[in-house]
Amino acid sequence: MAKVKEVKKSFGQGIRAYREERKMSIKDLAHETGYPADVLEKVEADKVTPPVALVLQLSRALKIDVEALEDEKGKKTASRVKSQKKRAGSYAYTQLTKAGSDKHLGAYRVTIEPNTAHEGVEYHHDGEEFIYVLKGRLSISVGKNTSVLERGECIHFNSALHHALSNPSGEKTELLVVLYIP
Repeated sequence: MAKVKEVKKSFGQGIRAYREERKMSIKDLAHETGYPADVLEKVEADKVTPPVALVLQLSRALKIDVEALEDEKGKKTASRVKSQKKRAGSYAYTQLTKAGSDKHLGAYRVTIEPNTAHEGVEYHHDGEEFIYVLKGRLSISVGKNTSVLERGECIHFNSALHHALSNPSGEKTELLVVLYIP
């Protein structure tokens, strides 16, 4: 008897399957995560790789452990989250804490290439965020306020506010980012 090759689901296909299994519409998921439906549709279609904050929000909204999601190569999403990998051209991160649907605090080492901004999904999620500049310079917009932080400086803010990071300097910026999501 011939073996049937198991087809691995992409990250987006996995999200869609969990959402549909829970009989949630894309609008329901948008209300649960705080992200626009069109962004979530792009994630489900694998047109956008979600930032860590969105992956964590999806995990909570769908009541699944991040490790339950598999990417197109059959690797656990958790390994994607743990590896330092380009997420949107100029932005990379390494997870420093263990992921899990029962975890509320996550720490990440984030690298932003010189003279670039993270493009794509706009950040916002329930909870709080703390960012400490390890190396380089960071321009951060939180709501309508923009601050420029130098090495050794930090910021702590309500992460439900829209926020965006950029590196205005000619050298790589390295950050310690700690997220608390209730």
